[in-house]
Amino acid sequence: MLEASEPASARGRSPNPAGTNVRPRTVAIVQSSYIPWKGYFDLIRRADHFVLYDDAQFTRRDWRSRNRIKTKDGPQWLSIPVEARDRPRIRDVRIADPSWHRHHWKRIAAAYARAPYFGTYRAEMEELYGRATSPWLSEINRLFIEAICGWLGIMTPLSWSSEYELSGGRSERLADLCRQAGACEYLSGPSARAYIDADLFARAGVTVRYIDYSGYPEYPQQHPPFEHAVSALDLIVNTGPAASQYLLPL
Repeated sequence: MLEASEPASARGRSPNPAGTNVRPRTVAIVQSSYIPWKGYFDLIRRADHFVLYDDAQFTRRDWRSRNRIKTKDGPQWLSIPVEARDRPRIRDVRIADPSWHRHHWKRIAAAYARAPYFGTYRAEMEELYGRATSPWLSEINRLFIEAICGWLGIMTPLSWSSEYELSGGRSERLADLCRQAGACEYLSGPSARAYIDADLFARAGVTVRYIDYSGYPEYPQQHPPFEHAVSALDLIVNTGPAASQYLLPL
């Protein structure tokens, strides 16, 4: 079990970050986010290995510490209060109010009380929020990411970027991380086109591919109109065991 008394930069190191001697074909590398939207999990399930890039700088008013749920009054933000002075890395961000998880659970329970499958997952979700007591944002995010992966049937292994030796600029660090993880393909979100240097990856023997988030089907969602940009928890409590059918086809 991770020790809550020290930051992620000092925890979780392993001699084999990929967690296996088998060479992974596709690696995805993304900052951790709080209860992410369904597209985040489409990226994870297309990868042979997924790296939580929490060496990146924390950005306020972003998905790292907040996300949206659907309510009768429309999408509403759930934000984790954090201490983030002096532009820290995500892995060094501490949570400012230890009672945040109780408030979030109450809002989720109220918003989804009548969702078709909320009763199916209620006990697990309540227990999950009860365990969300780490003072480190990265650990909270990973806790929820792994739980949602389980509900969606995603088995992709995860690791921290801090388990690797990284240096250089943004593209150099990502390309080197891919090399250390044994990747031959780097799968990225479409927004990364603005800064990825594909030549650097090619020199490392890695092909860059971008996921296309267009074409998501709508699912039976409470409180129309339909909204795609909400937490994957919304998909799970509204569709239950059929949730993966509303992800992008593999």
